[in-house]
Amino acid sequence: MQLTGRTRVAGAPVNYGIYQPAGPLVGPDELLADLVGDGYAGIDSGPIGYLGTGQSLARRLAATGVGLAGGWVDLRFADPDGYAEDLAQLDAALDVFTAVSTDDPRFAPRPTLACPANPARMARPGTPPDLASALPAAAWPDFAARVQQAADRCRDRGLEPVFHYHLGTDVETEAEADRLLELTDIAVCLDTGHLLLAGGDPVAAVRRWAGRIGQVHLKDADLAAHHRVRAAGGGLVDVVAAGGFCPLGTGDVDLAGVLAALDTVGYTGWLVIEQDAPAADRDLDRIRADQRANRRWLTEALR
Repeated sequence: MQLTGRTRVAGAPVNYGIYQPAGPLVGPDELLADLVGDGYAGIDSGPIGYLGTGQSLARRLAATGVGLAGGWVDLRFADPDGYAEDLAQLDAALDVFTAVSTDDPRFAPRPTLACPANPARMARPGTPPDLASALPAAAWPDFAARVQQAADRCRDRGLEPVFHYHLGTDVETEAEADRLLELTDIAVCLDTGHLLLAGGDPVAAVRRWAGRIGQVHLKDADLAAHHRVRAAGGGLVDVVAAGGFCPLGTGDVDLAGVLAALDTVGYTGWLVIEQDAPAADRDLDRIRADQRANRRWLTEALR
């Protein structure tokens, strides 16, 4: 598989409970040491500043040889005033990303643009989609124009952004991602788990979005867990707590098919392994074991 020569594998702080209300389970130096020991070449930023900023970030990554794959920045694209306020946090993130050197421009950090949580969709994530809370057709041109402006702002700083559709947000379904790609020139972050739980087909999406995939989040998903939670009236937080995003190769995403399709379309860039840790999960040993197993699974799958 030629994909191995065109990609590098990154881990993500979200896998280690970085966003937990009780605080991170592990500090940045310890997390980076874990990733290096497990064979990861890169890391997603996690919350901006978690890994440091400026020279402290650059030194930390240089000392470990770990590359920065990019990081999440959500902006209120549906709200003109909120969007204008949020540009400051985009600029702050770009300051962080541009402080890091890279040995190959193909693996420069990807600003990962996204929407903040939509409360109605957080309560009813994925299939069937909550179309009552979807963006009205009339709102799409202005929404997409702000996404385009944010993308151009990233490019002005020398970085190529991606847009991350996500459960519980204004851009959740495959059709909504398609619409955004039609109205902008931004690349998409292919998140396999979120796409599946939103009713999409990740393998078919790779083929259809060929040439527009700028980042890949490899994430497995458990459809049965998602269906149980939805049937009981639970939201996205409950889906994660129920194991809706499971270790690679144990769920319902055709990850082998995704990798083969990425190879066929010539994808080049980061493969970011993600497996969201539930908010109440404080079992760091199990989390570490999962991430080692995820890396081993991908190594075998790429052979």
